[in-house]
Amino acid sequence: MYKKTVLIVLAIVIAVVALGFVLERGRAPISVPVSGKLRVVAAENFWGSIVSGIGGTRVDVTSVVSDPNADPHEYESNTNTALAFANANYVIINGAGYDSWANKLIAANPSPNRKVLNVATLLGKKNGDNPHFWYNPDYVNKAAAEIESDLISLDPSGKQYYEAQYKIFQDSISEYQGSIALIKQKFAGTKIAATEDIFVYLANATGLDLISPPAFMQAVAEGNDPPAQSLVEFENQLRSKEPAVLVYNEQTATPLTDNMKKLAAEEGIPIVGITETVQPPDASFEEWMNVEIMELENALNSNKLGQ
Repeated sequence: MYKKTVLIVLAIVIAVVALGFVLERGRAPISVPVSGKLRVVAAENFWGSIVSGIGGTRVDVTSVVSDPNADPHEYESNTNTALAFANANYVIINGAGYDSWANKLIAANPSPNRKVLNVATLLGKKNGDNPHFWYNPDYVNKAAAEIESDLISLDPSGKQYYEAQYKIFQDSISEYQGSIALIKQKFAGTKIAATEDIFVYLANATGLDLISPPAFMQAVAEGNDPPAQSLVEFENQLRSKEPAVLVYNEQTATPLTDNMKKLAAEEGIPIVGITETVQPPDASFEEWMNVEIMELENALNSNKLGQ
């Protein structure tokens, strides 16, 4: 009896030591929930929508920031969010300082059963760089490819399913990305203004000339007061009807940006509203983008017709 007990204890010790070695080296296998679905947490609903599209029925996705009435820059995490991060198999964060709260939750809740995709790191970006990566179609394509690869790594038995879903997703985003190419073909070089730098990547993709002062756009995006000189320059641009369209971030509106919007309206400049997160929250990423790109194209067309 004593000998049997010793052997059992020895076996337990060996198992614990082996498990500790695996955890220390970060090679612990991912534990898939009993439901058979991977638990996925996306810091923002634009990445959440993309992983939902690629993961389909094999993932259970929680998107943290999705409130249409909230400024994503001002989000504060809570115990429910911390618990979701701690229990997730896969976490996707934007990075580059956009969701620093998510980095804190990841660090506070280490788990060998969790894979993390930091989109900024994937793209070679850092804090201080423009973090609105989802408005760059090339960055979206790169992130989506990485998400497909990560899901297959976490759930190898679903490889064929994820590959099929990824193909469907690629087909679905081709419409809005094709519209971007058409705008570039038709309106490249057209002057345009924006209340903040969320539009920079999309302006580059469409070939539009974003003339609003960079200092103004960046300050607004960071929640700071823009330099007085940039404010005067922006107002003069609008009063002279220099930009064909004003792009306005509806989700981070301030009295200052509201004034710029009002001035543009008084001067007859078409206004296009865009948002930080997928709106409405139950729409897909590609549906959201399709609507915004269509509205941009319509505004550019209306300005051209009015000349």
